[in-house]
Amino acid sequence: MEKGLIVLAAGGTGGHLFPAEALGHELKARGYAVHLVTDSRAERFAGKFPADEIHVIPSATIGSKNPIALAKSLLTLWRGMRMARKLFSRLKPKAVIGFGGYPTVPPLLAATGMKIPSLIHEQNAVMGRANKLMASRVQAIAGGFLPEGSGTHSGKTVVTGNPVRPDVVAAAEKSYTASGENDPFNLVVFGGSQGAQFFSSAIPSAICLLEDQYRKRLRVTQQARTEDQDAVNASYDKLGLAADVSPFFGDMPRRIADANLVISRSGASTVSELAVIGRPSILVPYPYALDHDQAANAAALQAEGGAKVIAQSHLSPEKLANILRHSMDEPAKLADTARAAKATGKPDAARRLADLVEAIAAGKPVSEFKEVAA
Repeated sequence: MEKGLIVLAAGGTGGHLFPAEALGHELKARGYAVHLVTDSRAERFAGKFPADEIHVIPSATIGSKNPIALAKSLLTLWRGMRMARKLFSRLKPKAVIGFGGYPTVPPLLAATGMKIPSLIHEQNAVMGRANKLMASRVQAIAGGFLPEGSGTHSGKTVVTGNPVRPDVVAAAEKSYTASGENDPFNLVVFGGSQGAQFFSSAIPSAICLLEDQYRKRLRVTQQARTEDQDAVNASYDKLGLAADVSPFFGDMPRRIADANLVISRSGASTVSELAVIGRPSILVPYPYALDHDQAANAAALQAEGGAKVIAQSHLSPEKLANILRHSMDEPAKLADTARAAKATGKPDAARRLADLVEAIAAGKPVSEFKEVAA
């Protein structure tokens, strides 16, 4: 027998949808119906999302200083809120949970206006703009890397960690295997929806500088934008390198588990998955992130010895080549980094967040939940 319906609202990128997906699996296991409210970008991720129904609600970014563009955005948000109110009047959800991104603004405005219990989950160490807009209206704020006990809304902030998908938890069961002197060395490179372009030129350029003894060991998995894919493949073909290049990998957790080293951006979901699986990484924060949230996420893992952080502006092909040489020459050091990363992981974050969702849905104050959790 179903316990009721929970609505999850998330922007249509992996960074927002992956933790929502993980919570969805946990809530379904507990007997809840789950619906997802998102935007059209979510279609490529929808196959694995455990939603009984997916609803696309109009939304818009509030970023332009142009008064006409701003007016259009506000009108779209208002339309989205009206649609969400009508949807919630029909569905009667027990709670609405937002995971950031502007597509969460209309449903959360509707939910808070209708007195439906609601909370937001912030994946990053710095709160995003959409979540900032909603923070004062919701009953609770769950954090992945947010500092607990400080900030304007510290009284209702609970650090749950970032929920990771079941295939990430499964991948974490595989122990890290160091690559010996003559063994293949699995390098996994990815950059998310915005950050992959830099790696498409930097990684092949760095590998080109390696001596044959290093290059022949490399097995590369690399995410590249569709428009860069052919050029990246051509670079690796010219080098005679075994490489798997694609805009999207549906089995990325398994590939991370197989990696000897990961080079990636440092979005919150990425950092959380690297920690849970326990793999050594070179993190290159996306330099154009508005709130520099990626730098803060990366710093949290580096502080525990679980990663090395390098600014993109400091990462020349020569420096990257040196990093690869040292990594292949020092397998014990990579193994130590892998252990340190895994020690920071929170594989039970989905359970902890689901506990908070149930408490909020039942009308319990955050302070009472914190006491029980402690």
